[in-house]
Amino acid sequence: MTPDMGGALKGVRVLEVCQIMAGPFCGALLGDMGADVIKVEKPNGGDDARRMGRYFDGGEGHGFMNLNRNKRSLAIDLKSEKGRALLFELAEGADALIENFRPGTMDRLGLGYEDFRKVSPGLIYASISGYGHTGPFRDKGGFDLVAQGLSSLMSFTGEPGRPPVKIPIPVCDLNAGIYTAFSILSAYIHKLRTGEGQRIDTSLVDAGLGYTFWQSSQFFPEGEIPVPRGSAHEVTAPYQAFKCSDGYIALGAANQSNWERTCKAIDREDLMDRDEYKTDKDRAINYLELAGELDEMFTKETRNEWLRRLEAENVPCGPILNMAETFDHPQVKNREMAVEVEHPTAGKTRVLGFPPKLSETPGIVRRPAPALGQHTDEVIGELGKSGEEILALRDEGVLV
Repeated sequence: MTPDMGGALKGVRVLEVCQIMAGPFCGALLGDMGADVIKVEKPNGGDDARRMGRYFDGGEGHGFMNLNRNKRSLAIDLKSEKGRALLFELAEGADALIENFRPGTMDRLGLGYEDFRKVSPGLIYASISGYGHTGPFRDKGGFDLVAQGLSSLMSFTGEPGRPPVKIPIPVCDLNAGIYTAFSILSAYIHKLRTGEGQRIDTSLVDAGLGYTFWQSSQFFPEGEIPVPRGSAHEVTAPYQAFKCSDGYIALGAANQSNWERTCKAIDREDLMDRDEYKTDKDRAINYLELAGELDEMFTKETRNEWLRRLEAENVPCGPILNMAETFDHPQVKNREMAVEVEHPTAGKTRVLGFPPKLSETPGIVRRPAPALGQHTDEVIGELGKSGEEILALRDEGVLV
């Protein structure tokens, strides 16, 4: 069977009234799977992410390119009555709408869930915010760094005895986007069965906390507070990074058999007989002492030599690479995790590929991130508006 290059979500339309990270990431995931994602942007500058990070000569940010591939851009003034009316028209033919503004913003514009529900009861309306649309903090703005703090992620990230450290990737933003995309697909299945839309309410704090499986499991039984362990694990050891003579490796000896194979690979079978390292639990309790002993061993040889010896014993391990090394790695190349696209102003550039590989409906980067308002005429024309009507709306400042 020939794979359907249109994607599993071909025919699904999503309105993305979002900017920066969480909402656009959700839209990108749906777009990669074939959905027609219409990015609704403000006329004056569009998504703020267009001006963040490193720039192309054409003026767009590299991060924006990554987060907004496979979308069409509609530049429209939603503060105007005619602009809002156009969005309602678009919603009648859409399956989902994503918005990631502070709670209350869309309601004040007359674009809240209940407003759309009256005219499009089958619409899936997904909101992403810092704290969610309920609770005492609902009115506060959302930022990944703050969410990492409130969700406790920063309390156990980093090295012991050092100040709190944020996870470098915006994990709360990204996880909120993933949770929302998953929820939209779940709601879409419900819609196919019943014709009903529904409201989705995702918060950055909840999304961050939702990743703390090991740490919350450590806390729930007796209230033990997780603490920073560097690259070490909470419940098993050795499971961390070790420095070799010329670089670092990640060692994943996460059970008894892997531990015993590790001891054999490094010629330290005597460690297996030590009471403090007998079981996985013993090693987790005494992980600092164990790491000290292993550090002495690993610094004596090169990274490649230790990887050779560990792999010969089938011990889970790998090198710790920088991004240049990662994207040059044969495994990463084989999985097509860097994809070249042709942008109308920036020319050829690379964006991240879609991680899961589906045999029949693969996720594909079909188009580069759009220029601001690049598809305004096209999208509004699909509503049946004539060229003269579109021109008049543009003259009035409703469209760009």
